Amino acid sequence: MLVVQKYGGTSMGDCQRIQNVANRVMQTKRTGKSIVVVVSAMSGQTDTLIGWTKYFSKLPNEREVDMVLSSGERVTSALLAIALESMGQKAISLSGRGAGILTDNTHTKARIEHIDTKKITDLLLQDYIVVVSGFQGIGQNGEVTTLGRGGSDLSAVAIAGALKADLCEIYTDVDGVYTTDPRIEKKAKKIDRISYDEMLELASMGAKVLLNRSVELAKKWNVPLVTRSSFTQDQGTLITMEENIMEKPIVSGVALDKNQARVSIADVDDRPGIAAEIFGALADDNINVDMIVQTIGRDGRTDIDFTIPKTEEEQAKKVLEKFLNSVGSIDYDCEIAKVSIVGVGMKSHSGVASTAFKTLAKENINIMMISTSEIKVSMIIDLKYAELAVRTLHCAYELDK
Repeated sequence: MLVVQKYGGTSMGDCQRIQNVANRVMQTKRTGKSIVVVVSAMSGQTDTLIGWTKYFSKLPNEREVDMVLSSGERVTSALLAIALESMGQKAISLSGRGAGILTDNTHTKARIEHIDTKKITDLLLQDYIVVVSGFQGIGQNGEVTTLGRGGSDLSAVAIAGALKADLCEIYTDVDGVYTTDPRIEKKAKKIDRISYDEMLELASMGAKVLLNRSVELAKKWNVPLVTRSSFTQDQGTLITMEENIMEKPIVSGVALDKNQARVSIADVDDRPGIAAEIFGALADDNINVDMIVQTIGRDGRTDIDFTIPKTEEEQAKKVLEKFLNSVGSIDYDCEIAKVSIVGVGMKSHSGVASTAFKTLAKENINIMMISTSEIKVSMIIDLKYAELAVRTLHCAYELDK
């Protein structure tokens, strides 16, 4: 049996915690399983490295940023390999390049295109525990790339899929997926099983246990995915196909994303192709646009509102500069949040959205933008009401019962 285990930054936070991870890995190894371990940088290290790069420039050269950022995971992977070897186990650390993780040439948020598994497979056959530096790969041009936020989870799922692993375990500082963030709502409950689609929506909407790219890949490769705590022996949450879940609740969870900025473009020329020009320019700069609202045109002009990650606001301002002379104004609002309700049961139940709207209205919380899919409703609201909205929605859908 082949298992891929991924340990996050908190689990790898210092040498003592790395020793604890080594103990846990050896526990699994003693059951006769083959193991690939994917690790993050030490907790806070990536943010420190980013801070160093921005000391000199608000928008540093992204090629150089990747060279700096990729160092964090190489440190922890080598330290874990040393810890395992000190326990009498053959272990070897591999960088993203060494592990055969091939990406496109986009720096700081590269996409994995292929994994050459030959080296990892050969090492597993020689009874090595293979420790891979997460979050990184090698571009087609031979340059080091990083995969963006949640990149180590993505590395683990991609390796598990490429190796056809029996299980991919994501170890973090929380013991599974909850109905909402327990730090916001103490009555939040752990979910034992959740579908790929629900987890994908929760991840996309801001749930921090797993990011959407990882879940998307797990669904594509049908990788059995478990997220659990590296500090307890709890079973965690299994992310699986919808048909593997017996009872499907109407709403499974409430997600909150505070990393949102709203861009409002007023008096845009209402003609065919204008939206393509604006969003094409943003796409060319790899800026991720989420919710979009366009008003009905009047007198040949229209307004377009959309949301982007708050971290990409400076980039967006630079891209949208060229439109300033052809529109009325471009305003940016970072004091917003996106709150979402998610559940596969919404497919077959009416009135789910109206319950959310009434619940927020009772708390005098104004909804600025709304986006829906078959299994989710997302709303943009004032940042100051974000946590209140989460708690009231969690109660309204009886997720604490």
